Amino acid sequence: QVQLVETGGGLVQPGGSLRLSCAASGSIFGISRMGWYRQAPGKQRELVANIISGGSTNYADSVKGRFTISRDNAKNTLYLQMNSLKPEDTAVYYCNVVKFGSAYWGQGTQVTVSS
Repeated sequence: QVQLVETGGGLVQPGGSLRLSCAASGSIFGISRMGWYRQAPGKQRELVANIISGGSTNYADSVKGRFTISRDNAKNTLYLQMNSLKPEDTAVYYCNVVKFGSAYWGQGTQVTVSS
């Protein structure tokens, strides 16, 4: 089992920045992919960004150039730096890891972009 705890969400004005963190604990050996998803009201959950074990990253087109995913292996923590936030970035953001083909999810953290 893998436990994931997200922190860092909140209310921010358009153009502002936030950094989300996802601390992983438990049996983390074998994690092959870590990423962030988001779900806005009335919409399906969508991939924001992910990073695979080799270090390569993928981003949704809507966040390219504004968001950066990174990880600290020593701290077993995944980050999402979000800059130039827009109202359409408002959503619940979820941390996700894949281990031996099984997906694990955090509880989610709310990000609201509004003036």
